[in-house]
Order: sequence, then structure tokens, then C-alpha cells
Amino acid sequence: MKTTYDFSQGTRGAIDPIVHGKTRITIRIDDDILEWFRNEVHAAGGGNYQTLINHALREYVQAHAQPFEEIVRRVVREELSAFNAG
Repeated sequence: MKTTYDFSQGTRGAIDPIVHGKTRITIRIDDDILEWFRNEVHAAGGGNYQTLINHALREYVQAHAQPFEEIVRRVVREELSAFNAG
């Protein structure tokens, strides 16, 4: 160990570069859910459990997303129903 260190060329801030299209956040995930994702990655021979969580969330969002046309049709039906009732 040196007796002195030169930090004159040092910079402050995050060490990891910011990846385009990703946002660093802190969330709380139940232990059993996190363990399941980690086990899945391990059983697959390696990888990143965070990527697997992203994939699962993306599948959920796509499965539950309504096409814009469906939303417009639903809103129009609701409005017509309310208009006819009143």
C-alpha cells in the first residue's frame, strides 16, 4: 500500500457507463421470486437473472396490451351507452 495516492485526475460520478435504453432503479422483489429467477438462469447454464426478469415483464405487458383500435372501440361503446341511457 502506498503512503499517498494522487486523485488529481479522478472524476466523480457513476463508474458504470449508462446503457442506452436502460434505467437503473432500486426495487424490492420477494425473496422467493428472485430465487426462482436466479435458479432458472442457473439451470439454463448461466446468464443474467435481470435479463430474464425483463423478458418476463415484457411478455406480460405484450400479453395484456390492447391494440389502440380496441381501446377506441371500447370507449366509443361506453360513451354511446351512457348517451343512450341518459
